Amino acid sequence: MSQTVDRALSILPLLAEGPADLGQVADRLGVHKSTALRLLRTLHEHGLVYRQEDQRYRLGARLFALAQQAVENLDIREIAHPHLVRLNEQCGHTVHLAVHEENEVLYIDKVESRYPVRMYSRIGKPVAITVAAVAKLLLSDLPEAERRALAEKLDYPLYTARSTPNAPAFLRELATVREQGWATDLGGHEESINCVGAPIRGADGRAVAAMSVSAPNVVVTADELLTLLPLVRRTADAISREYSGKTPAKDPV
Repeated sequence: MSQTVDRALSILPLLAEGPADLGQVADRLGVHKSTALRLLRTLHEHGLVYRQEDQRYRLGARLFALAQQAVENLDIREIAHPHLVRLNEQCGHTVHLAVHEENEVLYIDKVESRYPVRMYSRIGKPVAITVAAVAKLLLSDLPEAERRALAEKLDYPLYTARSTPNAPAFLRELATVREQGWATDLGGHEESINCVGAPIRGADGRAVAAMSVSAPNVVVTADELLTLLPLVRRTADAISREYSGKTPAKDPV
C-alpha cells in the first residue's frame, strides 16, 4: 500500500511540469500503463488530476483549492513560537515576531528577557516603522514601486540622533537590508536599546514575518548583540523551512 501511495504522489510533481499522457506517466514511474492508469483514475476521482480532451493529464483544480486552504490555515505564530523560546533560552534576551498588515508592522509574539532590565513592548502594538529592525526587513521585501510609495507617505520622527531622518535615507537603508538579508536598530528608537533581526520566508521566498532579538546596552553592547546574528539567522531559517514545508515530518509513533 505504501508503494502505491508513493507512486500516486510521484505523479503530482510530474504533472506540475506540464500535461503528460499515460505513456509518459508510466515511463516516469517505471510501471506498466495499466498500473499508471489505475493511479491516474484514483487521483482523477479525487479531483487532484484532470484528463484533457487530448487524453493528457494535468493537475486538477481540487489540488489548488487544497493548497490555498493549507496556506490560509498556516499560523506563523504557532510555528515560530517554539523556535523563539529556544532562541530566548540560548541568549536570554527579548525575542519578537512581527508581521506587516495594512501599512503597519505589528508584534504578534514575544518571549521576555530573563534580565531585570529589558525593553518595553507588547503583542499587538505597532512598531516604530521607520527604525525597527523587523519593519526594515518586511518593508525591504516589497516591490520597489511599493517601497518608494510607502516611504514617501511615512512620517520620520526623530526619536534619537540615530533615527532615520527622511524617505531617501529610509530607502537606502531598505536597499541595504534587502541585499544583506538582515537588519538592525542600534539606538534608532530608544538610545539604550539595540536590536538585530532576520526575515522568515514562505515557500515562494517572500518574507511572511520577521523576528528579532533586542537588549538594553546596559546588558550587552551593540557589538556584543551583533555576535548573535548567526544564531538569529539560523533560527529564522529554521522557522522558514518549517513554515514552507521543507522540514521533513517526523514518522508517526
